[in-house]
Amino acid sequence: MTPRRAQPIAVAVDARDPEVLAWFWCGVLGSSVVRRWHDAHGTAYVEVGLVGDVVLLFQAVATPTAGKNRMHLDLAAPGEQRAEVERLVGLGARVLDEAPDHPWVVLADPEGNEFCVLPARAS
Repeated sequence: MTPRRAQPIAVAVDARDPEVLAWFWCGVLGSSVVRRWHDAHGTAYVEVGLVGDVVLLFQAVATPTAGKNRMHLDLAAPGEQRAEVERLVGLGARVLDEAPDHPWVVLADPEGNEFCVLPARAS
């Protein structure tokens, strides 16, 4: 019998304003909010659909995260990388690093969470 393994259900992201970050990431991913809820302490949560049943879960926190993210998303551009970076900047991202010796561009979402945009993947 194969041992059962934990299954990912969410990538949780601390957010000062979960609604704003959910809106941004819905635009980035072409996704939508699948659920909003509050826990027993009144903390707000907004879930954005990813793949299957896995969601990006934006959870309200009182203080911003200090320092660099320990985990981030890597995104493959759907076409030309520069055009995708410009689209994301139009949604509210900002470019942090475009090192010419790396194939990725590092951006930050409206609350400063870092993510990378790579060239389109070969088919």
